[in-house]
Amino acid sequence: MDALTDLLRGVRADGALFHRTTLTAPWSLRFADGAALTLCTMAHGDGWIIPSDGAPLPLRHGDTAVILGPKPFRVVDELPDSDGPCQTPHTRSTDGLDAAGDPAPAGPATLIVGAYRAGADVGRRLPDALPPVLTVPGDEACDAVLDYLAAEVAAHGTDRQIVLDRLLDWLLACTLHAWFSRPEAHLPAWYHALGDPVVGTVLRAVHAEPARHWTVATMAAEAAVSRAAFARRFTALVGEPPSTYLTTWRMALAAELLATPELTIAAVARRVGYTDPFAFSTAFTRVRGITPSAYRAGHRDSAPEPRCQEAATGEQACDRTCPATVP
Repeated sequence: MDALTDLLRGVRADGALFHRTTLTAPWSLRFADGAALTLCTMAHGDGWIIPSDGAPLPLRHGDTAVILGPKPFRVVDELPDSDGPCQTPHTRSTDGLDAAGDPAPAGPATLIVGAYRAGADVGRRLPDALPPVLTVPGDEACDAVLDYLAAEVAAHGTDRQIVLDRLLDWLLACTLHAWFSRPEAHLPAWYHALGDPVVGTVLRAVHAEPARHWTVATMAAEAAVSRAAFARRFTALVGEPPSTYLTTWRMALAAELLATPELTIAAVARRVGYTDPFAFSTAFTRVRGITPSAYRAGHRDSAPEPRCQEAATGEQACDRTCPATVP
């Protein structure tokens, strides 16, 4: 058991959407598609990430940024100048033609964007463990992943979606692996608790056997300490009581299992420790804010095609549908 595995539990791209855009200055892209999670890689050139809230962050050549949704954000070549005029950026789509259908000159910046579509379930543990925007320098990311991703996004043909989905998951895992090794990363409290001889023993056991009949008493017995001592120690180190952690973890597993159509809701309930499907449904609804049936139905629904909008850095808005969306 490790932090990254737990945080990415159930996070799986399904119909991920990609943009590969080559731009010449001045340029600015505004993303307002409500994606749950977006990754931006500056394949060539430099730019800036401007979130809805917070200070801009530089995005240099090779850097990858992870942006939590659903609020809009912008990627620009230079920070906005409120006195500047509104100019139309020149972009080149993946087929080498600009918006008018004419050959477009190669630009100094190429941005690759992958998004977990609006409505995608990225869990609750992952957003709670990340800042609204984070960036990982190019020399710390996965070069092999980025090279292969760039080639796949630019390619044409059938049966590409499953490849792009898994590449986005791979890039996310690589980027977060690099991020968690950085000093500014704030690891969850339960991750540090893994090193505790008492609480860590129970966390590993609960994760290995989620369907086991766990109570605070059985957890304490697993750690060979008294019930009261275990409850105090667990809450102090993890930041929540053992029963709350257990339920949240089980519901995270259940959300992943509900995406498997061959499993009935009763079967999912049994796999996460509930013999009564109604008790499971009540717990799932309380934790996730939606019934298991509604969650499963929503997971099958396709979200609308996302939009990235071009906008210049002046006070006026020059928003248009991004021409670089990969079909």
